[in-house]
Formats: sequence, C-alpha cells, structure tokens
Amino acid sequence: MRLIDTLMRLSAAEEFFEALAVPYDPAVLRVARLHILRRMGERLSGTDLAALPDAAVRDLARSALEAAYAEFTRTRPIDARVFKVLKAAQLPRGRSFVPLSSLRR
Repeated sequence: MRLIDTLMRLSAAEEFFEALAVPYDPAVLRVARLHILRRMGERLSGTDLAALPDAAVRDLARSALEAAYAEFTRTRPIDARVFKVLKAAQLPRGRSFVPLSSLRR
C-alpha cells in the first residue's frame, strides 16, 4: 500500500504524528488538533501527492505537519484564525476579552 493511501485513511491527529514520526506534546494537540490538521492540509493543497513517490510524500507531509505544529506551539488557535468562523469573528467594539483564567482567585 502506498503512503498516500495510508495517510488518507488516518483521522486522529495522533495518527498523523505517529505515521510521519513527528514528536508532539499531547497538551498542544488537546487545544489545537483540528487547527494543526487544517493548516497541514492548506500547506499541502495544490500538490498532487498521488503522483509522487512515497519518499517525497513522506518528506512533504512531514514538513507540512511539523510547520503546522510549530505554528500552534506559539500561536493560539483563535489568533491564527484557520477556520472561516474564526476569520469572521470579531470582538464587539468597546469590549475587551477577559480570559476565564484571570477570574480565578
């Protein structure tokens, strides 16, 4: 079975990290798993992976996953605005965001 076929069958973020041998922090995945996979997909879009040999697919997919993961180790998903709903979201004027963590005593 070709690597592209294997990757197409994966669904969980952890499966992609394991298949491509990319180390990760489970805490980062808990917060940004969908954002990381979406950003990986954006980085690979426009590339015909089916036409490439497995070694090239592995290198491209791994590089895209590493870059997406690195982005979300330093950026909050809300700030990256990967999904349409987040791109359109804006805070009402005159109001500021107060994180729940700041309300704890």
